[in-house]
Amino acid sequence: MAFPTHIVSAGGIVEDGNGNILLVKAHDDGWVYPGGITEVGENLIDGVIREIKEESGIDATVSQLISVVSNTAAHKWYDGVTDVPTKVMFDFMCKAVGGELAASDETSECRWVPKENVLDFITLPAIRMRYEAYLNFNGSVNYVEYITATTLECNVKIHRFV
Repeated sequence: MAFPTHIVSAGGIVEDGNGNILLVKAHDDGWVYPGGITEVGENLIDGVIREIKEESGIDATVSQLISVVSNTAAHKWYDGVTDVPTKVMFDFMCKAVGGELAASDETSECRWVPKENVLDFITLPAIRMRYEAYLNFNGSVNYVEYITATTLECNVKIHRFV
């Protein structure tokens, strides 16, 4: 039997305590909140904290799990050749606890954006949908499934557990 392949990643919506959210400008995806693929042997919490630091220079702690998200479509990577398998993503609410804003090899810019203006920056539908789950978070973890036809469109199903 062949084991299925899934990408497991973690995203962090980082709050600064003054009503602002950390956004990073990724080279391929435009403005997003920090996150990425967990490394072999790395747990989700350590992974999201590492990704936040690597992409923005900000030290953070994890406050709460907001959503578990599945992209159940295989699609092509930015190179147009490589197949990207199903992804399972865990989005966390995080708090900034130190560090200095700094771009990285993965980002060209990073900034604090007022919470109510974040959607003015995010253009990718899947990232917008995941950020909206944060805005609508009521304490119950969301399970969100979407299928990416292209990077510009996605079909979404949201399940809220009470």
